[in-house]
Amino acid sequence: MDEEQGMTGWDDLTGELDIWLAENRTATFWWRDDDLISPTPALERLLHLKEHFDIPLSLAVIPEHADPSLPDHIGDCVVLQHGFCHGNFAAANGKKSEFPETRPIEQITDALGSGKNRLETLFGDQFFPILVPPWNRIGGETVQTIPSLGFIGLSRYKERTQAIPAPGLAEVNCHVDPINWRGDRRAVPTDVMLDMVIDHLRARRLKIADPVEPTGLLTHHLVHDEDLWAALYKLLAFLTSHPAARWVPPKVAIALIDGLPDEEFLPEPE
Repeated sequence: MDEEQGMTGWDDLTGELDIWLAENRTATFWWRDDDLISPTPALERLLHLKEHFDIPLSLAVIPEHADPSLPDHIGDCVVLQHGFCHGNFAAANGKKSEFPETRPIEQITDALGSGKNRLETLFGDQFFPILVPPWNRIGGETVQTIPSLGFIGLSRYKERTQAIPAPGLAEVNCHVDPINWRGDRRAVPTDVMLDMVIDHLRARRLKIADPVEPTGLLTHHLVHDEDLWAALYKLLAFLTSHPAARWVPPKVAIALIDGLPDEEFLPEPE
């Protein structure tokens, strides 16, 4: 924020999106929410936001804990696979991970295959085979192995270094997390959140980051407080109102890697 000139983070975001518009480019976005296991008032509130702004929402569901009634409570959302049990299998001094390099690959493939089968049974065509590793961490051997289980996508956090990290596997990440996980686990300051959006958009525009990777919003509905719900509402309202911004589902995000998606995957024109 440039306080001397009276600029705010919202002005800066407007300026960045205005550049995209002037260059006749579309600033694509996508939305992923993690840790879904059962119907709750927080889920209802999340879905209300999705419907209010009429944008696609991807729900990362934890297979082992998924309530069988969930398919009746998620509308037309896309379901992704959030690990298997969201358990920590890292060494005592390691960063939390369900799929660390030290875990036997046979255990990992058995768990992921079981989880994938359960989500396919529960959600049918709403399930889209993208793996969202808990804590956004996954060992390299697992990345190379999961296409053999039928996964076509991987979603972590921060800009991707490779669009195709393994043969037959596309990566579509998130870049904007409005929660202060290392502090009070509440909403980060507004300008910090907006800087995340601006920084990724600018990096895409300047080709410092992959220009076709949509800017991903990551939320966790179960831990939102009122300030975070309010910040999320304001961000969604702003982005859906700017003519340069377009929200896409993950299948479009993946299709963009190889160029324009098929017409059936494109969002309806405004």
